[in-house]
Amino acid sequence: MHEFDAQNPEIRSAVNRRSFLGQTLSAGALTLTGCGKNGDEAGSETVVDATPKRGGSLKIGIAGGSPNDSLDPRTYTDTMIFNVAFAIMNQVVEIDENNDPQPSLFKSWEASEGATKWVFKVRSGVTFHNGKTLEPEDIVYSINLHRGPDTKSGAADGLKSLVGLKVTDKDEITMTLAEGDADFLYPLSDYHVLVVPKDFKDWSKPVGTGAFTFESFNPGVSATAKRYPDYWNSHRGFVDDVTFTCINDTAARMNAIMSGKVDIIHRVDTATVDLLKRVRNVQLVMARGGYHAIYAARCDTAPFSDPNLRKALKYAIDREQLLRFLFNGYGAIGNDNPIPVSDPYFNKDLEATVYDPDKAKFYFGKANVDVPLVLSASDAAFNGAVDAALLFQSNAKAAGVKFDVKKEPADSFWKDVWLKVPFCESYWAGRPAATQMFTTAYRSDAVWNDTGFKDPKFDQLLADAKKEIDKDKRRPMIYELQRIVHTDGGAIIPAFKDWVDAIGKRVKGYKPHHMFDLCNGRAAEKVWIAA
Repeated sequence: MHEFDAQNPEIRSAVNRRSFLGQTLSAGALTLTGCGKNGDEAGSETVVDATPKRGGSLKIGIAGGSPNDSLDPRTYTDTMIFNVAFAIMNQVVEIDENNDPQPSLFKSWEASEGATKWVFKVRSGVTFHNGKTLEPEDIVYSINLHRGPDTKSGAADGLKSLVGLKVTDKDEITMTLAEGDADFLYPLSDYHVLVVPKDFKDWSKPVGTGAFTFESFNPGVSATAKRYPDYWNSHRGFVDDVTFTCINDTAARMNAIMSGKVDIIHRVDTATVDLLKRVRNVQLVMARGGYHAIYAARCDTAPFSDPNLRKALKYAIDREQLLRFLFNGYGAIGNDNPIPVSDPYFNKDLEATVYDPDKAKFYFGKANVDVPLVLSASDAAFNGAVDAALLFQSNAKAAGVKFDVKKEPADSFWKDVWLKVPFCESYWAGRPAATQMFTTAYRSDAVWNDTGFKDPKFDQLLADAKKEIDKDKRRPMIYELQRIVHTDGGAIIPAFKDWVDAIGKRVKGYKPHHMFDLCNGRAAEKVWIAA
């Protein structure tokens, strides 16, 4: 889930609120040279070229690297490592730019009525980099890495309902679920679920079926990979080699793309994005997405277990100001609902919660808080998070809602603070399906339930929505799930962030993606270099 956000936020000029709340999205994302805030077009040159070319070296400047990184797929928590892994290993299912599941190592699938039984056909003619032919047993082994009582994989929650997994033919795998899940393809597309040979364990030198073979990896510094000539997907893997260089510092990353030292960067600093617009050989690529900042108040811990206190905090935050401060307006106002406007099941009927000091003061009085409130803040959650917490504190103080801000160390935030304190900052990069987002972070037994939200009626409705195949019947269920979290939950979500990447003009084939930046982690295998 977690990837450090290297933004460099500062408060900018006012942005019209209605332009955010009223905006709707088409299925496609923006692929523009120089886009304005909220997708305002400042140019129309596409970065997609119809004629791919092979050859050349690709250099990606990427944030989110750590000396603690491992190429073991169960351990991924940040951007650099899973982008490197995606170059080497394949998923069984991919999610495309329109948020639809697409075949990868599974070439087809069929679900039974009620979506409790899924039958998958395994792609033939695929070889691992060590020459071994892909077999169904390899996929069973790879999925099982993320299952079991002792797994710490980020994919574990999504696969929790999987109770039967077996090879049922030479090219067939059958999966049985404890409860129906019409969105089960989305947990299978989780970025942790990558395929390696059966019984593989040497994560220092991973072997996959991907577009590139492993060459080197220096955790938190760099990684290199070389094109695999026998890659099964002829529509991918065009460059001869790719180098990932970890550049966590925002200014250094911006300088690297402007100077031509790298071909691609992500997490463009939206506070200084206008500088890039003036660089002739650089293009911006933007897309709406599910990335959102969150102030997580634990519903299972006093005094935040009082719904009046949670309401007071929701009315005590100036969302317009936070959006400008954090993302310079490159995003959308949040409404305490983790499902973004780009999701086909986004509940557009929810009443907007706006900054209202009078209501905040009223509910804070009803809560009758008699202990000091503390918001744990750290730039590990997102860059600028400590300053954003102080801004929230100022908003709240003006509304009569008082809390202290405790600055937490970045290097131990996820281990010692997140999920352990009653009120802290966090973020989510989103999930491709609304039911997956709720399963991962809001179901009562979710491992990553950072708001401590527990509601048996919510859990049952989520289970019902997951097994309902008819989309028209599912829609009101998912709308209601959003309403419950928005109204009763402990997630204070002030803003969603746009994905903003920058690429050199010689890079072609680059398509933005609503799910993640860097072509949803697959820029290395999707792009090519123009002559």
